[in-house]
Amino acid sequence: MKIEQEKLIEDLISRTQEIIDQAEMYKKLPADQVNWKPIPEKWSILECLEHLNLYGDFYLVEIEKRILNSKSHAAKQFNSGFLGNYFANSMLPKNRKIRKMKTFRDKDPSNSHLDQLTIDRFLKQQYLMIDLLKKAQSVNLNKVKTSITVPVIKLKLGDTFRVVIYHNERHLLQAEKVLNDFNNTTNN
Repeated sequence: MKIEQEKLIEDLISRTQEIIDQAEMYKKLPADQVNWKPIPEKWSILECLEHLNLYGDFYLVEIEKRILNSKSHAAKQFNSGFLGNYFANSMLPKNRKIRKMKTFRDKDPSNSHLDQLTIDRFLKQQYLMIDLLKKAQSVNLNKVKTSITVPVIKLKLGDTFRVVIYHNERHLLQAEKVLNDFNNTTNN
């Protein structure tokens, strides 16, 4: 994938703003609704967000550190790496369908005791993501490399942003489906 660096950042900021808007809507829902699960093995809305918080705890620190330590200057174009493009595209829902993936145990929020603070933490992370995307406008998304949660693999910063934000979209779609299931269950 090749795209102007500026356009990629604009797209990722726009996607993150949509994620924020959806999370803000969840803040208005009662506790029983955001904690509801369609079946015990599935995640609630809060568990979907907590899963993203656990990843955000790693990636936001890593991204910020790499941007602050970068001596590169912005590039005109971003060229996705083979692995980065593969990981990013595997996160994106296809036709609003989510491909099942196994989550790492330390990122699995199943049966956690969560409350509205989970949403506040998630929103704080998303505002930080927008801030980091804006800071990334001045660095080369091709040259800056970041670690990921899979040891020994490094991705281009542009790919890391894509992976994290597409992963957020994936689980917000999952949360949306939980909300729809809740509404269908309670309205029948």
